[in-house]
Amino acid sequence: MVPIFNAPTRNLDPVTLHEILRLRQDVFVVEQGAAYDDIDGRDLEPGTVQFWAGRGSVDATVRLLREPDGSERIGRVATARHARGHGLAGRLIEAAIAEARAPRILLGAQEHLEDFYGRFGFVRSGAPYSEDRIPHIPMTLTR
Repeated sequence: MVPIFNAPTRNLDPVTLHEILRLRQDVFVVEQGAAYDDIDGRDLEPGTVQFWAGRGSVDATVRLLREPDGSERIGRVATARHARGHGLAGRLIEAAIAEARAPRILLGAQEHLEDFYGRFGFVRSGAPYSEDRIPHIPMTLTR
């Protein structure tokens, strides 16, 4: 089984951080054609935790953030093309939910992934919106 890791961004070694950012760039910017500000400063906020899976490389990643209203946010969910279909993203989502301490966890899901996130208890919590020309929906998990 592929191991799962997590650490606050500030505690990551430079190679792991590079691999996480590279994977996010490969999936979001290159593959999905979404030229956006991935390195948005939020990775370095206190309390931000990176989750990743892989053996010798980062094959999947998720970011958990604290929001100003006390909720937490899961985002930057990305899996390398060669690692898809093995359940890595699901295992990382479960790990992030387990790590979260807030009673509300938010995420902005690509609309076609609503059922995927629904498996973890997330429900649609607002109107659809477009982000980088990709249909998204806000989703919330309340515990």
